[in-house]
Amino acid sequence: MLTEADNFGKKCTVDVLIPVYRPDDKLKRIIERLEKQDHPVSDIILINTGKEYFEEFFKNDDFLERYDNIIVHHITEEEFDHGSTRRLAVSMSQADIFVCMTDDAVPADRKLISRLINPIIEGKAASAYARQLPGKTSSVYESANRYFNYPAHSVLKGKEDLPSLGIKAFFCSDVCAAYDRSVYDSLGGFEDHMIFNEDMVYARHVIDAGYHIAYVADARVIHSHDYRASLYFRRSFDMGVSQAMYPEVFDVSSESEGLRLIKRTCAYYVRKKKLLLTPKMIFINGLKFLGYRLGKSYKILPKRVILAITQNRVFWTEKVHKIRNN
Repeated sequence: MLTEADNFGKKCTVDVLIPVYRPDDKLKRIIERLEKQDHPVSDIILINTGKEYFEEFFKNDDFLERYDNIIVHHITEEEFDHGSTRRLAVSMSQADIFVCMTDDAVPADRKLISRLINPIIEGKAASAYARQLPGKTSSVYESANRYFNYPAHSVLKGKEDLPSLGIKAFFCSDVCAAYDRSVYDSLGGFEDHMIFNEDMVYARHVIDAGYHIAYVADARVIHSHDYRASLYFRRSFDMGVSQAMYPEVFDVSSESEGLRLIKRTCAYYVRKKKLLLTPKMIFINGLKFLGYRLGKSYKILPKRVILAITQNRVFWTEKVHKIRNN
């Protein structure tokens, strides 16, 4: 594990790893802001799904050539999953710390990296994740979710917090999270062939091994979605599947956390004077709960039903699914 004595300040090398799918101008903003961080980023490693679209987007554009630290690796849709793709990216990094981000999480300022890695450099944590702030056009529902999961105060979490925090003890998000590479290697890294939740499965391994996870509230990214209700349902189904596939990891209840979210969201609606939107919020949360429960029971569902409700159909193709269940 890194220590302050061994890796202090700018001596510590940091790479940023970003899975990319159908990039847009937001990816350019992310790269521009990463290149201006007060703690320098050594390499930005892009694992792109779908070479043709990527090359079309950057055609007649010298954006990537402006920087000498961007590495692009292309994969097919059949090769992508949340675990294996990030394992591939990590294998291409030589840095002391690597930061996983998504291609829609925009650094809020120049201090994102330095603040995010600080608990790792100081030896307080083996992993750290950033605060996610809603975008200016985000819906009230999505804003309430962000403020619930990513509050304004930082937290250091360990195995001792499992009884009190439950599933929140190993909540972590690869939307923007930093990892001590030496600890990552010692624990075996991200699981292969994950439909979802590779970050939380690894985080559980971290705290079970006696390390801590830091939530760093002053390391901030702008990241929010306004999904259709059906997409919330599909994502929740995949989340339930991931938990059912790793029962030894998710051996604590998460449903009480869902009830807390609903209560806090209602309170947020009251503060924002948006009570007329409450029925829609209840409807979406009901769909999410239904999707989650179906995902937890995926083993008894016919394959045609699974393919109709999953967000990640490729995960269930016969060839890929056979590999992932050996």
